[in-house]
This record gives sequence, C-alpha cells and structure tokens, in this order.
Amino acid sequence: MANLKIIENFDGSFTLAPEIKSALFQLLKNEGFIQQVARESQAETVEFTELIFQPVPYSENTPKGMPKLFEQYHESDDYVIINVPPNFMFQAKVFSPSRLCAVYRRIA
Repeated sequence: MANLKIIENFDGSFTLAPEIKSALFQLLKNEGFIQQVARESQAETVEFTELIFQPVPYSENTPKGMPKLFEQYHESDDYVIINVPPNFMFQAKVFSPSRLCAVYRRIA
C-alpha cells in the first residue's frame, strides 16, 4: 500500500500571458457558454467576474481545495465556481497550470 503524502503548503499562483488571458476570457464570456453556466447553476443569468484560480490540494489550510481568497465566493449563494472546460484551456493555449476554475456572479 502506498503512503499518502500530506501537502502542507502549495503555491497556486500563476501568470498568464496577456494574449492567452484575453483568449481564455473571451471563451469564458461567450454568450452560449454564459447561458449554459446560468442554466446549470439555476440562475436567470450569470456574468464572468474575470476571477480565475488554480485548484489546490485539500489540506488543513485549504479545506475547500482553493486558495483562501476564493472561499468567500464558494460560501456565497451569489456566485458559482466552475472548472474551466479543458477544450477552452486548449483553445486559449493554457498549458500551465493544467486546471483552472472561474468565478461567475449570479444575476437574478
């Protein structure tokens, strides 16, 4: 049986080049995708907040699997957090980090 490695601290910081960030945000703001996020989150509509983060390993300090700064959105009924679809990551040429989450605000 393999031993589990407990991660105490994980650096979830990252930087996207401006053209990559712009391409990714354009996909995340696409009207069809906005409607899909709204439908799946049972909101009338949503808007992309332009907040993205890299999921982090679950730990004592990060029990929600996200940087502390983003837990306020997880705990609020006014926001929905989604995994950025892998095809969006590929289309925008985001190869590192390999996973991202995006924050949307529910409207009505």
